[in-house]
Amino acid sequence: MHKLRPDAVTEIGLLTATAAGGHGGVLVLSAGPGEGRTTLLRAVAGDHARDWTVLTATGWEDERGLPYASLRELLTPLRDEEPRHAGDALTSLRTAARSRPVLCLLDDAHLFDPDSWRAVLFAARRIGTDRVAIVLSVPAGAEPPGFPVHRLTPLGPVAARRILAAHAPDLAEDVAGTLIEIAAGHPGALTDLVRGLTPEQRRGYAPPPESLPPDSPLRRRLAAELDALPATTRELLLFAAAAPGAAPDSILAAAPGTPELADFAPAERRGLVTVTAAGVHFRGPLMRAVAYAEMPVARRRTAHAALAEVLESRGARLPALLHRAAATTGPDAALSRDLAGAARSADPAVAAEARRYAAGLCPTAAERAGLLLDAARSAWLAGRPHQAGMLIRRIPAAGGTARVRARALTAEMSLPESRPGARDVLLDVAAELAETDPGTALEALALAGESACRSGEQDRYAALARRVAAGEHGDEPPAVTLAFRHVAGLARIAEGDEYASFAPLRQAVALADRVAEPGPLLRAATSGILIGDARRAAALAGRAAVLAREAGASVLVPQALELAALAGMASGDYTAANEAAMDGAAVARGTGQPVLAAAHLAVLAVLAALVGDRDTALHRIASVGDGPSRPLCEWALALLDLVDGRCPAAAERLLAVVSGPPGPGSALLRVAVVPHLLETAAQSGARAAVEPVASAFDRWAGRTGQPAWLALRDRCRALRADDGETAARHFDAALAHEGEGGFPRAHTELLYGRMLRRRRRNMEARTHLRRAAETFQLLDAAPWAEQSVRELRAAGERVETPQPSGPALTAQQERIASLVAGGATNREVAQELHLSPRTVDHHLRNVFARLGVRSRTEMARMLTS
Repeated sequence: MHKLRPDAVTEIGLLTATAAGGHGGVLVLSAGPGEGRTTLLRAVAGDHARDWTVLTATGWEDERGLPYASLRELLTPLRDEEPRHAGDALTSLRTAARSRPVLCLLDDAHLFDPDSWRAVLFAARRIGTDRVAIVLSVPAGAEPPGFPVHRLTPLGPVAARRILAAHAPDLAEDVAGTLIEIAAGHPGALTDLVRGLTPEQRRGYAPPPESLPPDSPLRRRLAAELDALPATTRELLLFAAAAPGAAPDSILAAAPGTPELADFAPAERRGLVTVTAAGVHFRGPLMRAVAYAEMPVARRRTAHAALAEVLESRGARLPALLHRAAATTGPDAALSRDLAGAARSADPAVAAEARRYAAGLCPTAAERAGLLLDAARSAWLAGRPHQAGMLIRRIPAAGGTARVRARALTAEMSLPESRPGARDVLLDVAAELAETDPGTALEALALAGESACRSGEQDRYAALARRVAAGEHGDEPPAVTLAFRHVAGLARIAEGDEYASFAPLRQAVALADRVAEPGPLLRAATSGILIGDARRAAALAGRAAVLAREAGASVLVPQALELAALAGMASGDYTAANEAAMDGAAVARGTGQPVLAAAHLAVLAVLAALVGDRDTALHRIASVGDGPSRPLCEWALALLDLVDGRCPAAAERLLAVVSGPPGPGSALLRVAVVPHLLETAAQSGARAAVEPVASAFDRWAGRTGQPAWLALRDRCRALRADDGETAARHFDAALAHEGEGGFPRAHTELLYGRMLRRRRRNMEARTHLRRAAETFQLLDAAPWAEQSVRELRAAGERVETPQPSGPALTAQQERIASLVAGGATNREVAQELHLSPRTVDHHLRNVFARLGVRSRTEMARMLTS
């Protein structure tokens, strides 16, 4: 467990390290039931058993009336005498600490008897010069004042899966996701849930549980808290559990008798719920689930029926329908149709629930299959792929084409994780439905677009695209027409006619102004990347992210942000790319998409490497690991090689990137790395080996018509030139494009200045090198600024090493300064921004220099004034 709580272990490690040096201290661990306090303390005891005197004690409700009972348990290893007053604890701890440091681990300390509690607090306030560390474990809300507190937060999806895998290695993935959702990050709940599964449930062949099993110790503890409430309050909480989104007045109106708002007060005082005008919010999802599970089935149906009547009278149609469905037994075709109709305008999470109920009420197998498939798609869009998987399993064999479309959805769900075979499944679905269901076939081809660039799949892709295109009538909605144009462009690429692909892809981008759904916008953004319109692609991807957030399609948000980050990087807007990738990494982790999170970290690694930030780039690369985003990491490593002058190594890496199989972001990656590949090849004498790549890039960049790519094309032509005059003309052409700005322009200036200096045209060289040094300094790209300065000196100019000047901060510095001014430590800033601590320290020194301050306090005062 302690490996799953690195922050808590770090805090305890700091406490014990300080105590071992003679400065004792206290740390309060705060968490709710089942959140891992006890298990963590046991792990800490084991870690310190060898070099410390470890003392433990646990508080018990039924021993609170026994004077010094808890203190006796704590001090038994140190003394035979019964403790008689508060000072006994301090004396015993100080005596023991003379021979070796002492660690006291006090679990459920809030249940200590009053005499023991006073003795512990007495000692805790007086161990500042002793080799004693005390860790108190208490529930949230019971923390003693005056001591530092570490709140254990719920486990994230990755840590939760580790617990489940330790208890059930054969657990099906969607079942694991369901258990993680029920447990809401509670380690104890995860353990209780997985232990209660049948073999069929573990593999997903039987429905998973909806709450903790009846014999769960954690469920009994939570139920006991509910049982201790007055009857009226308990009844209100049961209704609130049945209607988590209902306002208090609706719950009061539906509950039996004449309850009042004040009847919620006993539960509020115990911290079980928080009541606002918007709803009754339980302490956590687990408490709500237990409250609902403790209600007998017949009572649940009565509650749902009453809530349906109240909500319908108040115009809340869809919530009323959902409660009616929960109260209904047996098929009800009319209610099923009503639910399906209302789901069309609902956000994905609510739509998934409505369609699931509708499927259960539907009397025919074919309609039920379609509703289950729609429910699965809604669940996936809402960021609940485990629920989608369980719904797909329920699609009956007699479901007709729904079974085929379900295969496509399963493949689509696995695409962000780059699972093998997903594209093949999509192509199979397109082949099977090309004539009977061209809409689904078109969608499948659009999703399998990577196949258009894969050797061995291109002929099949092009042939399928022609079959599907035959179903276009010309009167389709803009989103469908956009998909047809996108697939047509991909088909031309598959046929090897890149020139012909530009026309349909440009049409797809133009159609984006007429659609307002995130999926088609992502398609248009991809088309924009393929035709080199990076700024337009970034804008479309950003718009898709906003719309996905507004629609509740959380699974699409990190996909959109990944495209926005890649396109921003391609357009030279590194600040926007960094912000998109930072946001995307956080959202991907929060929605349980680790592969997508790694993709964003890989983009961040490239952005760090572009400005020569070695520590941060390597830190991010290490976080990515192996996987589909590895080519981006290789690009980042090649950039670091380039900064250090290891051009042959950089050229080898980049050549492997452009010649490798397609993967996430490869459409952009294959062209974006070419300028760096040609630079390294030119400096390492390997121009001939990359000439085919250079020629292809030259043609593609020319077709884009985009100033930024044309500038890079001309830079590459300069690097390939055989004589200085030709190279100079191409460099001048590159700098003449309006789209060449920021870091890319500074890099061109550096290369041009270096070439001129080597040809002894020092006067001209200094002009370009000076501009490069100034820009790199403003962008906080220290290694590149230093290179420019070295070239300037070699060109005969006397220049000092660039120093930070002026009050303006870079975007990265502003983010760091803002977090530090808010009280964050360097380590916390590094974790938040995926930086190395050394990089944070470097940026802070530059911030201090630019702002003319000497301390964090001065900086915070300046930034907030």
